[in-house]
This record gives sequence, C-alpha cells and structure tokens, in this order.
Amino acid sequence: MFRGERQFQLMIVHNFKIFSQNVCKNSLILNTILETQNHFDIILIQEPPWSEIRKIPCSTNCDGEPLIGTCHHPNWTAFARSSPSTDDFPRVITYINVCFSSLRFLLCKDIFDHRDVCLISFFNNCVCYYILNVYSDSLHSALKYLKDTEVNINNVLLMTGNFNIRDSLWDPSFPFHASISDDLIMIADSFDLTLSFLTNPGSTRFSDTAGESNSVIDLMFLRHGSDELDNHSILPEWHLSSDYASRYRYFYS
Repeated sequence: MFRGERQFQLMIVHNFKIFSQNVCKNSLILNTILETQNHFDIILIQEPPWSEIRKIPCSTNCDGEPLIGTCHHPNWTAFARSSPSTDDFPRVITYINVCFSSLRFLLCKDIFDHRDVCLISFFNNCVCYYILNVYSDSLHSALKYLKDTEVNINNVLLMTGNFNIRDSLWDPSFPFHASISDDLIMIADSFDLTLSFLTNPGSTRFSDTAGESNSVIDLMFLRHGSDELDNHSILPEWHLSSDYASRYRYFYS
C-alpha cells in the first residue's frame, strides 16, 4: 500500500513558476518583489542593489569595516556569488522560495564563476537540473565568458535574463540583426535550449528617455523539445525595466 502511494506521489505534476526582472539597483523595487511575489517559486534578478548594511569590527580600522549586502526576506533563500572586491559585486541573484528547500538548491560556482552568471542546480527524483540567470552588459561580458568557458552539463531547464541585445529575431520593431546574437543562440544551443517567444508579445524594457523607444532585450531560452516546458509571458503590472514570468511543469516528489 505504501509503495503504491509513493509511486502516485511521484506522478504529481506541479506548476513551477518563475519570475524574472531587472531592478536597476533599486532596493525598494526588489524588496517589494520579495514581499508581494511569494506565489512564485523562483525569482531571478538582474542588477540587484548592493549597499552597506552595518560596520563589522576590524583590528586595523577603529570605525569598523563596511559589511555590504543586498535585499533579503524570510520567505526566500538568496543565491549569489561572493564578491572579492567592491567593484565586482554580482549583477545577478536568484531567490528560491523556502517551500522548496527539500529540492537542495545549490549555487554552482565551481562550474561558472562570473559576476554576471548565476547557475543554480537542484535535485528532483535523484536527477540534477539547472537554471541559468544571466545579465549581459553593453560589452556582452557574460556572453563572451560563457562562449569561452567549456562545460559539459545536462538538464539545463532554462536560461533567462537581461541580454542587452536588440535584434529582429525577437523584436519585430527592430529591423536589424546583431552578430552577437549568433553567439547567444550558439550558447543556448550548447545547453540544448531554444528561444521561447512570449505568449503576449511586447516590450520588456520600458524607456524613460524621451525619444527612445521601448525594446525587447530580456529573453528566455527553454529546454528544447521538452513536454515539461510550458510558456512565458509579460506581467502587465510590472513595467520597470524587464518583467516576465515563466511556468514549466516537473514531476515533484
């Protein structure tokens, strides 16, 4: 009887909901997201804020050394690369809902060690899966790093983030193709991921500058040919810089 119940539990399909946004180093917005978006399971943030939290005792400085940190919330476990210096703070951070602690989420710094790349692993039914959160600046630093770093990992479920690339491939309002886009597609293909198109197409970056058009620079790549993957869409109530949600299904034990 117990074995039969266990097998039934393994076949439950759970909707795994992911929220992603560039918060432009705004602590108020990030705190609001952590406080109000607890119906999501994972929050992927690009350009999080970093600031001094308090002073810590120091033998060489009577005023103490500054302890630098970012936003936290009791409902979320934060994963970010540690910073060796003040000019190298991570530009991506991942928050996991504490309800999913049993899936053993882990920051894989041994695979990717870069301020703009956050690779998270978790286990489900003894299989290791990965989620990749990326911020690529105007110099495309993260893409160059990913292209030059040879890794062999399977079961990457998605790669998403702010890529700062305008291209006609994903933005109908933009008439040109950027050569760096070929590198991005190649990187995604190396993880067996394919570009996912929004179910409600629209801009993902909303400009505050007069004369500057809105754009699509935030993208999501999902595992190729997988029945587990569902869709992603823009959340109309979040028009900051980039805002979209993805949902996929997985077997939850």
